[in-house]
Amino acid sequence: MLKVSTNPHIQTNRDTKSLMLDVVIALMPAAIAAVLFFGVDALRVILTSVAACVMFEYLACRYWLKCGNTTCDYSAIITGLLLAYNLPSTMPCWMILIGAFVAIIITKICFGGLGCNIFNPALAGRVFLFISFPVQMTVWPKPYFLQMFSPDGETGATTLRMIKSIGKAGETSQSMYLLNDLPEYWEMFLGNTGGCIGEVSALAILLGLAFMLYRKVISWHIPVYYIGTVVLLTSLLYWLTGNVRYLPLAHLLSGGLMLGAVFMATDYTTSPMTIKGRIIFAIMCGILTVIIRAFSAYPEGVSFAILVMNAFVPLIDKYAVQRYFGEKK
Repeated sequence: MLKVSTNPHIQTNRDTKSLMLDVVIALMPAAIAAVLFFGVDALRVILTSVAACVMFEYLACRYWLKCGNTTCDYSAIITGLLLAYNLPSTMPCWMILIGAFVAIIITKICFGGLGCNIFNPALAGRVFLFISFPVQMTVWPKPYFLQMFSPDGETGATTLRMIKSIGKAGETSQSMYLLNDLPEYWEMFLGNTGGCIGEVSALAILLGLAFMLYRKVISWHIPVYYIGTVVLLTSLLYWLTGNVRYLPLAHLLSGGLMLGAVFMATDYTTSPMTIKGRIIFAIMCGILTVIIRAFSAYPEGVSFAILVMNAFVPLIDKYAVQRYFGEKK
């Protein structure tokens, strides 16, 4: 008897729990960096998000679906971590609970649970919070390395917002001031810049990527093609216009590009199954990200780009199927 199961379809001897545990471990460097740069507030956001996601999944499985406890596979923990990483450290706890509810109950459980959801749960929760609470979602505390509490509660713009403002301002005194206030590239790489708590440190994310590649949890195709597309297009725009709003390294090292390309675009359930499909998916995510960042009023575009392409995954899987040897075209 042939048994057809839901995603993820992975050719490995390992089970889902083992793979998800590796992803949790890979996410730990970003958590450490978040606490180092944003202190106890970042820890509060992470713990609240993870606890809320696990709680909602447990309650839904026990009292609604009346099935076994699925929180043991660590997928709810991953959703909680990724949701937290897409939030500022000042996010109120009750808003985090709403985001966790949208991520777990609406985006995951209502579609049938792990392997059945169309959209990435953490990104769906993040976008819902951004649309519902735009003020709270765009307050960016400045990092205060190795201090558990912010010394003065100072906030500032993200790097992407700053370079977008510079590009619009032109050769004005305000533009020159913002240009001088831009963080250095090494600060962006380490994480000493404003932004969501889990996206600021490219170093921490790359450590997680290296671990997942070593453990063969993901393939390199989506991160490389996604990031490569963004760098290529922003380089082309910068070469054609000379506008600082298209600085390739700034787009690479700031915002949610690294976090999205490594941890969210590679989600087993919401990404294509074939290598060809993953490459198409990643390139389109990169194109959409650059379009939103360059030509919209919103400085960031990773969340929207990935969610839009999540909807096209069934179509990509349909037309990017592997052709077997001897099969007619």
